[in-house]
Amino acid sequence: MDKDNVLILGIETSCDETSAAVVSNGRNVLSNIIASQIDLHKEYGGVVPEIASRKHVELILPVIDSALKKAEVTLKDIDAIAVTYGPGLVGALLVGVSAAKALAAALDKPLVSVHHIEGHIAANYITHAQVEPPFICLVASGGHSHIVYVKDYLNFEILGRTRDDAAGEAFDKIARVLDLGYPGGPVIDKKAKEGNPQAFHFPRVKFHDAPYDFSFSGLKTAVINHINHARQLKEEYSVEDICASFQQAVIDVLVDHTVLAAKDYKVKTICIAGGVAANSLLRDTMEKRASKKGIGVFYPTPVYCTDNAAMIAAAGYYSYLAGEFAEDTLNAVPSLPIGSNHKGCE
Repeated sequence: MDKDNVLILGIETSCDETSAAVVSNGRNVLSNIIASQIDLHKEYGGVVPEIASRKHVELILPVIDSALKKAEVTLKDIDAIAVTYGPGLVGALLVGVSAAKALAAALDKPLVSVHHIEGHIAANYITHAQVEPPFICLVASGGHSHIVYVKDYLNFEILGRTRDDAAGEAFDKIARVLDLGYPGGPVIDKKAKEGNPQAFHFPRVKFHDAPYDFSFSGLKTAVINHINHARQLKEEYSVEDICASFQQAVIDVLVDHTVLAAKDYKVKTICIAGGVAANSLLRDTMEKRASKKGIGVFYPTPVYCTDNAAMIAAAGYYSYLAGEFAEDTLNAVPSLPIGSNHKGCE
């Protein structure tokens, strides 16, 4: 491999996907292997941490081998190993961190620690070569709802965050109450297309002291109360209308707050990341409302919206270029603040 071609092996095990990827120069994905555990956790209606950890142990080495094989490279060709070390489920994170540390030590290669949210942000670099900081990024998933000001590749400022449930978490809980299965996001998105988003007016929470913050707990409770009330009175209700009205409420808040942040911080680019970034209404609404303000919108292809190692390798590339390497004492940090492993971050 020539020096201009930096190969990063990415490893991601923060929740219920075991993933390894090889990415060249932070944007060219040579392989991205994802072993999902969705079917394993479906019967429980959500991820069971102990089951997830055990499955990661079983899958991590075969997944890494598959990533190298598909990329047609060997471990000797790899320039650095990048791994998610937080936030996430501590047992799951430890599997990936342990594997990455062992490989880095055995191969005498640099070890790069990556924040999971920074990985989601970097997924946009893979899909859109023209995307460069500064920009505003909405990161929305089952565990996160953040508005991040990406000042540079390694410089982030959290502008807004959820004060309770994450957007994806709310989708999962409403889907569970409606007996739609797990995960809830894709099925609610599908059902909503057949419903009336104006059928019910569910609450949209705003904070005057923190205009970019989110709260979905009240919305979730309002929807659940509506469903329970109808069931108690044995009234018929439209699942499609509930899904459409609920989804519209979530999307209105996500989009309004993100566009406001972009306007206030005078940036011309908005990126969307995380599992909820695959939501069709979120994409369409963000593009329509942002375009009225002269702001461009980018989002990853669906495979890079959910947890994957290619995004971790992409984020790790910029730490590698900056010489930001982790010590061999690296540990999992389940509640890791964004930007904590970079200098000059807020």
